[in-house]
Amino acid sequence: MHAGLKITAFAAALAATFGTAYGVGQGIGPVVDDEPPARHDAHPGGSDSGHSGDSGHSGHSGHESPPAGGLQISENGYTLDLRTPRITAGRTADLRFVVRGEDGRAVTAFRREHDKELHLIVASRDLTTYRHLHPRRAADGTWSIPVSLPRAGGYRVFADFTPEKKSAENLTLGADLAVAGTYTPRNLPAPRTTATTDGYEVKLGGALRPGAARELKLTVSRGGRPVTDLQPYLGAYGHLVALRSGDLAYLHVHPNGEPGDGTTAAGPDISFTATAPSSGTYRLFLDFKHGGEVHTAAFTVRAGGAAAAPVAGAPHESSAGHGH
Repeated sequence: MHAGLKITAFAAALAATFGTAYGVGQGIGPVVDDEPPARHDAHPGGSDSGHSGDSGHSGHSGHESPPAGGLQISENGYTLDLRTPRITAGRTADLRFVVRGEDGRAVTAFRREHDKELHLIVASRDLTTYRHLHPRRAADGTWSIPVSLPRAGGYRVFADFTPEKKSAENLTLGADLAVAGTYTPRNLPAPRTTATTDGYEVKLGGALRPGAARELKLTVSRGGRPVTDLQPYLGAYGHLVALRSGDLAYLHVHPNGEPGDGTTAAGPDISFTATAPSSGTYRLFLDFKHGGEVHTAAFTVRAGGAAAAPVAGAPHESSAGHGH
């Protein structure tokens, strides 16, 4: 047989083989499902203090995009060692992990930021489930927290921390988490400028722009009345986390102003400054405290092209959650 014909025949056979395998996989369905409900535990935000590990820094402007955070499991000599890479949907399990230094040893000294040494974000790949958790650290450097994710699927775990080391910068490291169970895919909610959560209505104003710092203002109301007595939560009136759809690049911005500074009101407006690392669709999660409870509002926003369009939050069961 002619060499060209041999190659063509081989390629066709190869394509057929892989096509069959793909069909079988589709028929069986994924073992791991996508989307758990969310709880909260906050520590987002974005303003004057940018983090080297996040993708949103208030100090960025012009066309220079800040680096995306959470895309690497190792950075600047530190590694996120996820000891619990797989759990089962609907069952409570201890999520355990260690942050290792350049010497391979578990890090046991961290700076406190927003009242915590480390903030843990767990989000489903489809961004319909979000949780902001605060695990506890054992003396040997092992972090752990009970977690229950009712929906199966692929998740990303983000550890946001700053080592207690001179000149150490804030880092956000990410690792994949699989949640076993029956998989039911969900679409990302469409962009909207209003979200409801636990009887509260949150309106989003402003735009998220690639490579340019922009103000995002979120206004909280309840029963048609503005909420003017928001309570400090982890040292702020609100915390905001943004995740890019697709690769889940992480932006962690801080609010503009803080309780007790003499100029920042306790609502209804919460202001942030954020910079998107690129054009694309992002999911924003706002945590705020009122009436002694922490609530989370979620929005879908498009950065680049037309003005950013925020979104209404996903249903409460799959919008956000906290854990201490």
